[in-house]
Amino acid sequence: MEGIFGFLEALAPIQALRFSRWGYAAVNTTHVLAIALLVGGSVPLALRLFGFWPTVPRAAIARILSLTAGAGLVLALLTGSLLFATRATEYAVNPAFQFKIALVTLGAVSTILAVNRYGRDMDGASDAAARRAAVISLVCWVGALVSGRLVAFVQG
Repeated sequence: MEGIFGFLEALAPIQALRFSRWGYAAVNTTHVLAIALLVGGSVPLALRLFGFWPTVPRAAIARILSLTAGAGLVLALLTGSLLFATRATEYAVNPAFQFKIALVTLGAVSTILAVNRYGRDMDGASDAAARRAAVISLVCWVGALVSGRLVAFVQG
């Protein structure tokens, strides 16, 4: 695997990104914005699924926030992949990064499964199923956010 990560780091566009002050800053800033969209959409949606704001129809809030969170996830995956590629061999062995990736994967898979089972607005979910989805979402996305911040402070 180290050979693949070294190859990735050595690609000319990745080298250009790694050593470009403004290019790297732009991708990094876009990644932060993407995380803000993802977490900013996911947390209030999870809180609504958990039972907060019961007078607000679940479908109405889910329709808006699921799109916000989904757009954030796609953008975070794209920009995160570019950032990863600049130091792939270092990040691949970092326990905080590995935990972050596990949480992102679990969060994305659980979201896809919940949407396939209950619909994007989660109207087909019982209160118990909605609460389970909310807990998983909160743990995964907030955990991924915290783990991502810890990457800089944990050595592989």
